[in-house]
Amino acid sequence: MMKKTKLVLAIATATLTMAGLLVAPQADAKSKAKKYKRSVTSSYSTSSSVQRYAVPSSNARVEALEAQLQAMQYEVQSLRSQVNRPAVDPDSAKVQELDQWMNTVKAEPKSNAKNNMVFFRGGYGHADSNRGGTLDPTAAGGNSGGVLNGAIGNQDAWYFGAGFDWSLNDNLFGMMSGTEVFAELMFDYKELGDRAANGITPAIGAATGLPGVNTQTATVNQLTLAASPKIKFFKGQAFRPWVVPVGFELSVISPPSDAITVLNPGMQFGLGADYKVWQNLYVGADARYHYAPDNVDGINTNGVTAGGYLGIGF
Repeated sequence: MMKKTKLVLAIATATLTMAGLLVAPQADAKSKAKKYKRSVTSSYSTSSSVQRYAVPSSNARVEALEAQLQAMQYEVQSLRSQVNRPAVDPDSAKVQELDQWMNTVKAEPKSNAKNNMVFFRGGYGHADSNRGGTLDPTAAGGNSGGVLNGAIGNQDAWYFGAGFDWSLNDNLFGMMSGTEVFAELMFDYKELGDRAANGITPAIGAATGLPGVNTQTATVNQLTLAASPKIKFFKGQAFRPWVVPVGFELSVISPPSDAITVLNPGMQFGLGADYKVWQNLYVGADARYHYAPDNVDGINTNGVTAGGYLGIGF
């Protein structure tokens, strides 16, 4: 029985000893903490500024660190975006603009219409006055107007010719959109319906006793060369009216005048229209007035022409 009691006391003593060893450090730490707290409190009471700034709270420190980290992250992201951004070269920008323009032009529907045209024309002509005949240069008088050799009284004629239009501008030099300006070059051959004896006729030869007579007849005709500006409206449309405000022309007459003059300068005015019938084929009609300020030694070349034409675009 005594042995059991001693054993129990020994175990209890060992347990208490171990407990004391475990509790003593904690108690010592608590006492030290209380002493430190009292010392800090006393130091805070002596200096308010030290109390305010000496020991900031852990939450404030964490928030400050988070704000600094976010600012640094923003700066890093900004630097990365600037580094990854490609540098803009002015030359490369111009090249890109040209590429875009070329792509736009290529994407537009292509038109088969041609601006220039070659045309072939023909129709009716009428002179303002009689053409007049060829006088006998050996007659003493009385042969004014070609009476002796037969005056050419017919004023009607037919003509044919050709020419081409060359496009100069497509907006009337910036004054009117869709209005083209052309340079027109053209020639016409005009022939009157009547013919008359040329020179000394057999009747005059017999009456005057002249040995030489001319029984040949002369074809009364006229060749006209013209250069004119032409203004065409409704660019891009099938139907296109046009006007020739004024153009220069040079007429060659045959037979020549009594003074053997063959050239007569003048001007022309015209209007007309053409219509695209298929692809680059056009049909049209025109009317022109031909005016010469002076006659050719008694021969007047003024008159009108009117007819149609067939055009081919190129």
